[in-house]
Amino acid sequence: MSRDHVHSAERADADASSNSSTAASASGATTVPESSAEAPFLELLARGASADAFEEPLLRARTEGRPADRLAALEHAKLLALRVRSELEGRRRREAELSALFETAHDLAGLRDLDAVLQAIVQRARSLLGTDVAYLSLNDPARGDTYMRVTEGSVAARFQQLRLGMGEGLGGLVAQTARPYVTDDYFKDDRFQHTAAIDAGVRDEGLVAILGVPLMLGHHVIGVLFAADRRARVFERAQIALLGSFAALAAAAIDTANLLTETRSALAGLERANEIIRDRSAVIERASDVHDRLAELVLRGGGVHDVAAAVSEVLGGTVEFTDATAAPTQAMEAFRTEGHAVRHEDDWIAAVAAGGELLGALVLRGQPGLDPVDLRTLERAAMVTSLLLLARRSAAEAEQRVRGELLDDLLDARDRDPRLLRERAARLHADLDATHVVLAARIDGPAADADQEADARRRLWSAASHLAATRHGLAAARDGGTVLLLPLDPGATATDLARRTARHLGTAVHEAVTVGASAPVEDLTARPDSVPTAYEEGRRCLDALRLLGRAGDGAAAEDFGFLGLLLAGDRDISGFVTRTIGQVVAYDERRGTELVRTLDAYFACGMSPARTKDELHVHVNTVAQRLERVGRLLGDDWQSPARALEIQLALRLHCLAAAPTRQ
Repeated sequence: MSRDHVHSAERADADASSNSSTAASASGATTVPESSAEAPFLELLARGASADAFEEPLLRARTEGRPADRLAALEHAKLLALRVRSELEGRRRREAELSALFETAHDLAGLRDLDAVLQAIVQRARSLLGTDVAYLSLNDPARGDTYMRVTEGSVAARFQQLRLGMGEGLGGLVAQTARPYVTDDYFKDDRFQHTAAIDAGVRDEGLVAILGVPLMLGHHVIGVLFAADRRARVFERAQIALLGSFAALAAAAIDTANLLTETRSALAGLERANEIIRDRSAVIERASDVHDRLAELVLRGGGVHDVAAAVSEVLGGTVEFTDATAAPTQAMEAFRTEGHAVRHEDDWIAAVAAGGELLGALVLRGQPGLDPVDLRTLERAAMVTSLLLLARRSAAEAEQRVRGELLDDLLDARDRDPRLLRERAARLHADLDATHVVLAARIDGPAADADQEADARRRLWSAASHLAATRHGLAAARDGGTVLLLPLDPGATATDLARRTARHLGTAVHEAVTVGASAPVEDLTARPDSVPTAYEEGRRCLDALRLLGRAGDGAAAEDFGFLGLLLAGDRDISGFVTRTIGQVVAYDERRGTELVRTLDAYFACGMSPARTKDELHVHVNTVAQRLERVGRLLGDDWQSPARALEIQLALRLHCLAAAPTRQ
């Protein structure tokens, strides 16, 4: 009921009351107290009855035939009660609205989740306005339109995904003009631009009456808050104002959230900056730590691998030293160009160089990302490594010269004092009293020019010197090649040592290296001629290998059979006999048999068992049994042409050596 209608009713009530009083005085009737007329309506107010219930006391009085003054009093009391009821309902409604606004403001004050706050605003707006749907859209400056952010009561997916261009639909008009708009029938309202997409979404949702108010931040519209019904409806001014209040709270929530986001972003930026500062400080401390460690390593004589281990610990990865030939060519060339450590796949490579010579590289693995300070640390470690390598090279070259001078003295100066030779050898960790082998080594292969040949000889001498140092031997450059004096391990032969040395030196210089070895030599200092004689024997074996086309191989005189007698320096006849038929001779000596005599007769008879038995005057089975025993002692191939020739020569030498004894 409107306020004007209530006032008119009050005036009519007053006039009726006045007239009733006058009539009652004139007739002398008793005036009914107003309290008795108001009592039923007060009870209805107390119960919170509906407006229709307030007609019942008046209808009951008429039915009972109450006098006119009583009916007038009841009518007047009803109008007053309805006015009080209207005021109470308005106050309750305002209290509910204020309570909702207060709760929303409270949510905003404790803002944690923007979506949750906006959802609460839309829910409360829908509840207080009693609409079927409420929703909120936000402007998208990048795309120049507005889009659905929160919906409540919506059932159509296409409606929930609508985007409205500025000026399109009711929401687009609100967003463009920054003014509230209301329509009681959307599809019949031509104040705003209808589009197929928007109309289809509204039709899917079944909306008819729509109210939209702008979300304002200062003078800028950031979105629109809507309340809508699926039936025709007129929104009152108070409802428009209420939705505007919710829109103001929603705008404040969005602004607060944006400020919180900016604050958090700023705090995150400060935290990142603080982390960077801490990281820089930690990196500088690590750089200082590695500098101190490297200095300590150099002072105490540490090696390349000690440097790599120290840098690995500081940088948190794995650092390894590799030869220049094993390092990636592209990375090494990049270092030559840039002069700094370079990235190669997931590794970092810092070249170890001295002048224009590449000595190797430090490879850092397990740390694909490095900052400039860590890179500088790796480069500094590479520089320290180059200094250590140069120092080690200088020391090695000095030691190589000393080893070479000692071997030269053993080869040339035969009148040197044995005691002095032993002392010099002991300082080089060599034992001249042990059994040694003299090896002659040479690179096989054509050289393009004299410079390349000289470079090949230097590389061979360097590799041989390194091998001699690690094996506690001696090495020197001589006769276009290299001579080595290496100790012979127990159980090994000169042939084993020659072949192993050929493989080692060939791998070191990346070319075929041929090695000839002497027979084992003892008492080097007591026998002045032993080393030169052994060297000549090794050279003859070397020449024999090259003549036989066995470049890159290693051998000793014992490997050439009876030719070894020609190659051996001391013509070791007894050694040849022992190696060839020594087991047969020893068997005869132990058992008193005649295997040597039978073997000699067998070859003299053209390897015919029948003629052999006639020569020996024994049964043919006896010959067969003796030859079977010989085969077990000498091996299954003893009758092959090569072995047979060596066995016959050994038999002849054995007989010649034994002839004086028999005489």
